[in-house]
Amino acid sequence: MKFWLIFILIFFAVRYVLPIVLRMALGTFVRKQMRNGGFVVPPQSPPAGGGTASRPGEVHVDYVPPTSPERDQPSGFKGGEYVDFEEVK
Repeated sequence: MKFWLIFILIFFAVRYVLPIVLRMALGTFVRKQMRNGGFVVPPQSPPAGGGTASRPGEVHVDYVPPTSPERDQPSGFKGGEYVDFEEVK
């Protein structure tokens, strides 16, 4: 019987009292942040370099990695192994 009484008291506390307490605490926090300017999004700085204004829809690439000639065409590669292909109908 004691277990059920404690269970019911905890259930009602969580169901009815906890939302009221959280609402008051969060309301106080939000008001304090708004008063101090805590939710203000800082302005973004313009991109550095060049100073050229791009048109809408234009893509600007800041960095293109260099390509190495040995990676594009391996020097000792003469071709792969030939595999005879037979079409099955």
